[in-house]
Formats: sequence, C-alpha cells, structure tokens
Amino acid sequence: MTQLEVAYRYAGTLSEANMRAIDAAREVYGIRRVSFDSKDRIVRVEFDASRLKEPMVAALLRGAGVDIRDKLVLA
Repeated sequence: MTQLEVAYRYAGTLSEANMRAIDAAREVYGIRRVSFDSKDRIVRVEFDASRLKEPMVAALLRGAGVDIRDKLVLA
C-alpha cells in the first residue's frame, strides 16, 4: 500500500448529506482519511495510491458535492 495525500481548496459550505457521501466513498474506494479546514476552505485526503489516482479522488469529492477549485501543492 502506498499512501499519498492531496489537498484542494473548495468553495461553498458542506452539508450533512455531503459528509455522508464522503464517508461512504471512504469506506469503498480506499480513501484513508479526509479532513476539512473550514476556515481556509481546504480539504485534505489521504488515500491508497495502489487503488486510486489523484484525478479519481477529485472526482469522488465532486460526486459527493464538494465544489473543489484548486489543487494545492503540499510541502
């Protein structure tokens, strides 16, 4: 297993339905951890790179209703 982390800036607010959809994706697809910084509007996703690629993580977030904007460079 290869763990990677990606971060995105997002717009809007997240509802309970969005959070449930993200939780469901986490259980199925190999997403290990999702954290939100609501102040800076950043979502960080730790995932298993042997099962997922970064564009698929972005698609899962969009499918859960998260309006992701920019991919951030992690230091």
